[in-house]
Amino acid sequence: MDLFGKKVLVVGLARTGIATAKFLQAKGAMVTTAEVKPKEEMEEAIRELEGMDLSSEWGGHQTETFLKQDLIVVSPGVDLNIEPIQKAIQKGVRVVSEIELAYHFIHVPIIAVTGTNGKTTTTLLIGEMLKADGKRVGVGGNVGEPLVLFADGKDRWEILVAEISSFQLEGIEGFRPQISVLLNITEDHLDRYSSYDDYIGAKVRIFTNQNSGDLAVLNRDDPIVMRYQEKVKAKKVLFSLKEKLGEGVFSNGQTIFLRLREKIEEYSLAQAPLKGIHNVENMMAALTASRIFGCSKPSIQTVLDRFQGLEHRLEFVREIKAIRFYNDSKGTNVGSVVKSLQSFSEPVTLIAGGKDKNGDLSSLKEFIEKQVKHLVLIGEAKERMNRELGGLTDTVMAKSMEEAVLLAYQKAKAGEVVLLSPACSSFDMFKDYKERGKVFKEAVKKL
Repeated sequence: MDLFGKKVLVVGLARTGIATAKFLQAKGAMVTTAEVKPKEEMEEAIRELEGMDLSSEWGGHQTETFLKQDLIVVSPGVDLNIEPIQKAIQKGVRVVSEIELAYHFIHVPIIAVTGTNGKTTTTLLIGEMLKADGKRVGVGGNVGEPLVLFADGKDRWEILVAEISSFQLEGIEGFRPQISVLLNITEDHLDRYSSYDDYIGAKVRIFTNQNSGDLAVLNRDDPIVMRYQEKVKAKKVLFSLKEKLGEGVFSNGQTIFLRLREKIEEYSLAQAPLKGIHNVENMMAALTASRIFGCSKPSIQTVLDRFQGLEHRLEFVREIKAIRFYNDSKGTNVGSVVKSLQSFSEPVTLIAGGKDKNGDLSSLKEFIEKQVKHLVLIGEAKERMNRELGGLTDTVMAKSMEEAVLLAYQKAKAGEVVLLSPACSSFDMFKDYKERGKVFKEAVKKL
């Protein structure tokens, strides 16, 4: 990809867009940036780009700017279906995502992790396992640093581990990981995609450029993942919580068993701080990818024994009067909430709601009937959630997170769990899921 002297437009100026603009200019491109938010809301971007020789457009997109480019690089939050991008594509302008741009300047193997839930935990686990084994590892993509910051790394890295979202996969051409990991697919981002099938189609693009010399790690228990396995050209390695596999990786919840070619190994989960069946799946996927890349068994076991998990992902907050409070603010879709509820045997008071992503709530019904003793609803989605789920259990609505926490505390009894797992994004009431989780934890600590 020759960038010198080329007219390149960067669309979206969050962290990824800023890093991309800097990289392109260093490569000699004539850079223009376009951001839909007004200039006064983009202080960080203005500060970071100060002194750079580029032109910037703020507060909207001018179609004529898009049409004048040799290349357009889109940040993950940018929809490829917006009119200026579609008109540019029709004119023959090349449009790629940031991970595609970065890929052309990365010269080490990539392990790429995608899925609706568990991407971040699995990516970080793989990174920690490889680091524990003494390998020079870069970890980025949708978590940590944008992938473009790992481009031209020369001898600094020997492998990159990247969390990859469906949005990033929409704009790939040649992006090819040596090892791909697909954890699961459940409904998500239906406020962005016209259909569930479109979302699935974006996810499985991770396999597009792999060949028989590459590897794909797949969840045997996920029906959507398995529906698409025949299209995977890479050698497939399956992991399962439900079946003892003759070849692959499986678990009984206490031990993970690995059977790959001549290897038959066991990994203990007795000391693992990560709890919940979804995390057993994440650990299986991570150790599979790490072991395939040559990570030693002791290094993998060491990380399983010490990895604490992520803030805002089924995070234990506090116990008050034998009621345990958990922050799962990162549970932004229905499938994630199902996994979280499956992690508890105790009755749950569930705090849910937020900005509606138009997901199908029906898979939550059996869990709410059987396990959720009280449902506390917040945010824009609370009315729809109340209509579809409210009749299944004792349900109340709250105007704020603080009120929701207080109501949940008043309703829960000793030996039960209060769980924030919203099934929605946070942008109606908060800056992001992290702020939502922080407000929840602060409210719990004030009880």
